[in-house]
Amino acid sequence: MPVLSARNITKAYGAEKLFAGISLTITRKERVGLLGINGTGKSTLLRILAGIERPDEGVVDVRRDATILYLAQEPELDATKTPREIVLEGLKAWSEATARHAAVSARIEAGEASPELLAEQSALGDEVEHLGGWDRGHVAEDMLGRLGVVEVNRPVGTMSGGEKRRVALARVLVARPSLAILDEPTNHLDADTIEWLEEYLTTQYEGAVLLVTHDRYVLDAVCDRTLEIDRGALYEYSGGYGDYLEQKAERLAHEERAEDNRQNLIRREKAWLMRGARARSTKQKARIQRAEAVIAADPLKAKAAVDLVGLGITASRTGNTILDFLDVTLAVGGESGATKKTLVDHLTMHLVSGDRIGIIGPNGAGKTSLLRAVTGELLPESGKVVLGNKTRITLFDQARAALIDDWTILENVAELEGAERRGAGYVTIGERTMEMRTYIEQFQFEGSKQRQKVGSLSGGERARVALAKVLKSGANLLMLDEPTNDLDIATLSALEDLLVDWPGSALIVSHDRSFLDRVATRILAFEGGGRAVPYAGNYSTYRSLRPSKPTAAAPVAEKPRASTPPKEKAPRTGLTRAEQKELDGLLDRVGDAESAVAAIEARLADPALYAKNAAEAGRLKNELADAQTLVATLTARWEELEARRESKA
Repeated sequence: MPVLSARNITKAYGAEKLFAGISLTITRKERVGLLGINGTGKSTLLRILAGIERPDEGVVDVRRDATILYLAQEPELDATKTPREIVLEGLKAWSEATARHAAVSARIEAGEASPELLAEQSALGDEVEHLGGWDRGHVAEDMLGRLGVVEVNRPVGTMSGGEKRRVALARVLVARPSLAILDEPTNHLDADTIEWLEEYLTTQYEGAVLLVTHDRYVLDAVCDRTLEIDRGALYEYSGGYGDYLEQKAERLAHEERAEDNRQNLIRREKAWLMRGARARSTKQKARIQRAEAVIAADPLKAKAAVDLVGLGITASRTGNTILDFLDVTLAVGGESGATKKTLVDHLTMHLVSGDRIGIIGPNGAGKTSLLRAVTGELLPESGKVVLGNKTRITLFDQARAALIDDWTILENVAELEGAERRGAGYVTIGERTMEMRTYIEQFQFEGSKQRQKVGSLSGGERARVALAKVLKSGANLLMLDEPTNDLDIATLSALEDLLVDWPGSALIVSHDRSFLDRVATRILAFEGGGRAVPYAGNYSTYRSLRPSKPTAAAPVAEKPRASTPPKEKAPRTGLTRAEQKELDGLLDRVGDAESAVAAIEARLADPALYAKNAAEAGRLKNELADAQTLVATLTARWEELEARRESKA
């Protein structure tokens, strides 16, 4: 049964048409992902479907009894209200029904026990039961806790943008609308909370879901259909992200064959027209009209993707020391006599060339504070942060605070106000020197677009501007704080390709598990109580090594009624979708790890190594121990998952 149907939706801003003739239907309990590069109109389409914005053409029909709630990238909340009050607004119908039932019950107890009042009391009781029962008030605080909002009675006007987004998401989930439209719901959530959200949307949420997200693991785990806005049109694919990639490749191959056939037809028809028609018969006139139409038709042209590797972006050379944390303790607070909160307790860690360390942990654990300690903005309570003499750092911060909203894209990247008038100059990337405008075009900002003020850009476009500014610096230590927020998947993939071949080092704070799986060589996990623990390998390896999942917040669930005994949880068998995906790739990862062991052993077997560089030999022995540990860990994880899969079979 359809919850929402949209027909022939068209939207343009001035001369720029975002999309035209879009039609789609979302049915009850369906899970739909929406993709597209930044600037194609994904958020605009969501607002149109939610009834917040009107299309230029077309209609949106919503089932009569259906409710639709929309999570915006920048939600507007009453600054004077608390998170608890805002989330309880999602239970408005339940709150009103329980309040009316209480009022009627009070009148009956006062002696007004008329048949009409008794019937109203019974009807209101049935309504409360239909809306979830008598004990739903706890769900608001449970949901907020699950999403990492602890101070439920603090005015949201004093909260950060990330906290406000989590409050808004909690309000939508508690309300349980017929259709939840979610624009980047995983932004500002840590990895464990995202895993919980996947499970909740897949197994507990009863309504339909339409979401825009760059998180490929979420798309694979949640979505049974994927939509994409591409060149102003909407394309549909069955399944999650992996299925989308396969089906899109087939579509593009078909388009390429169709364009080849069109070009062949153009050549034949042009040759025929050049010879001239012998007679202007009706048949020949029709052929001429068809030929002219084919020649005049514009071929579908894909927008050029961001290619950071092709730009030749590289890092300056480093010395023997890049970055060392020597018994570092970090703490914050302590104003007005208050006790300081320890974020990092006696961390010792050494970065080597090629290290890409993914930093993970709950919100507020101290991940960003660790980066601030590297820049010197936050001084350690004890220990030392040592930067090498040749280490050059650059920071990509999650607030994109280095951007100046009143400046244009060109001015921000060139770091020069009035760059259009004075000349934007040149930039040297690796061994290439190019005009600044040409460099910025590689980030999907064409000539006229570069004159647009940064303050008017979307979140994804701002992220690309910040990325262009950071990557031209020539630094050899990148510090990326939530780099995946708001970036489209195409730009994410380009950034991954760059980092995989990055000759320098990187500290990456991110909740994006797919991103960390591809780029991280080590994980630094904030595990609470000041513990920051390094793990060898990427996120999936860390996930298999960690002792247990954090249990900071209780799971959101309706409390069982007193008359219904709680069911015993069956022992876990089989695999989740995420675990099956992990198992599918584990043997390849074991093979890669074994190859790394063999390569290090071969280098250690070379007698010349010890004569020329004894220090290098010592470092390689440490690397060999880590590589052998990784092989053993991955093999054990494969055996565990394979045994559970076979037990279910």
